[in-house]
Amino acid sequence: MSLSTVYCRALAGVNAPEVTVEVHLANGLPNISLVGLADTEVRESKDRVRGAIINSRFEFPARRIIINLGPADLPKEGSRFDLAIALGVLAASEQINHTKSLSGYEFIGELALSGKLRPVKGILPAVIQARNANRIAVIPEENLQEASLVSDAKIISASHLLEVCAHLNGIESLPFCKNEIPSQINEEQHPDLCDIRAQHHAKRALEIAAAGGHNLLMVGPPGTGKTMLASRLPGILPDMSETEALETASLYSISDNTISINNWKKRPFRTPHHTASGVALVGGGSRPRPGEISLAHNGVMFLDELPEFDRRVLEVLREPLESGHITISRAARQSEFPARFQLVAAMNPCPCGYLGDDNGRCQCTSDQVQRYRSRLSGPLLDRIDIHIEVPKLPRQVFQQENKTENSQTVRQRVSQARNRQYERFNKQNALLTNQEIDQACQLEASDSLLLENAIEQLGLSARAYHRILKVARTIADLDNNNTINTRHLTEAISYRKLDKRILQ
Repeated sequence: MSLSTVYCRALAGVNAPEVTVEVHLANGLPNISLVGLADTEVRESKDRVRGAIINSRFEFPARRIIINLGPADLPKEGSRFDLAIALGVLAASEQINHTKSLSGYEFIGELALSGKLRPVKGILPAVIQARNANRIAVIPEENLQEASLVSDAKIISASHLLEVCAHLNGIESLPFCKNEIPSQINEEQHPDLCDIRAQHHAKRALEIAAAGGHNLLMVGPPGTGKTMLASRLPGILPDMSETEALETASLYSISDNTISINNWKKRPFRTPHHTASGVALVGGGSRPRPGEISLAHNGVMFLDELPEFDRRVLEVLREPLESGHITISRAARQSEFPARFQLVAAMNPCPCGYLGDDNGRCQCTSDQVQRYRSRLSGPLLDRIDIHIEVPKLPRQVFQQENKTENSQTVRQRVSQARNRQYERFNKQNALLTNQEIDQACQLEASDSLLLENAIEQLGLSARAYHRILKVARTIADLDNNNTINTRHLTEAISYRKLDKRILQ
């Protein structure tokens, strides 16, 4: 009995676990057995592999073939194992010589009946894990642009099974691909902050949220600029580091979304509609896939018309807002996806949106207003660091000359504040632990008393207490100040005053 072992990577989240493809040739009637918890697409690979081998002018063994995909308890899905299975069959039947060991490679790709290599999903996390295992990733040519984002990986691309076999037989070696991202790329420009007239208080809150990674809730009537403000947040955020960019790109790679090499270091900005289900928001399905909160990882998720979302859908955000990841459990498997996103939300003050309007347009009763606002639970609001009002603007504002800072100017201040935070604890202020808060957010005795009185009067929780300190720390960082003074603290407290009013 002949035996060959080839390595591949499964599509099972951003970790892309290793799969060992073992091919046994045994005596007996010609038959192919594929074991190892394979789904329909994987089981169908037997026919694709047979056609690819025969049409590539190799001999398909007329023997009993046993293909084992290990580990046996890991579900296998997709067509990504085709290339590894085909090479395993060719190696076991000694049509590929062993002058080059297959153990130093990982083979990923779908085979057409002609032997042509077709692209597969999830190539980016597979290449990252192959790099970590110190193996050479052999991938379809059409996946090369995505794989090239991993700058220090060893990658070989091919368009046909014959090219891979010629390389392994030493007939014609395939070169390593250059892992270079173009120095000049067409970056997508975000809308500029200077397009928004007035709303200085809201812009200040947006800058603080950007600097510290804080969650933000805007409350105001229709047409006051809430959506415009939210859409300009990515434009004042610093670019992602390479590590952050690879994390986010890996999530897009295993989903149905595409990765653009032109914008891959730009922070994602996701805007799910208020009719989105809980599964769409957090991820799931029979084969768990990332949801909106994971696709917003290291970026921003904007929820417009927040009370219009189903309350049960909003409640599923509570755990990932704290932990930064989401665990999806199914009867057969459990998947975990990162979900460290910045939440920005907007809502009207009442069902019609015009509560408090001078023209008296609001006809909502107090009961209607209460029911509308009660769609947001206290625990969810507690996890939003900054609450602000975005009021209606007088007509005169639109006739005046627009003198306001552009996004680039604000972004420079945000980047400087972020640098101070990373020098301190290598993380944003929004992610500080209680122990780190005690070290970085020390107050004078008078300021401590001021904060305690504010917590008591506003009826805030211990979580809100710590979030006020985090926001105050960010305001001090924007001022390039090592200590939190009274001005920083009072401004941070002012961003929680809506807590009580929203829930009333």
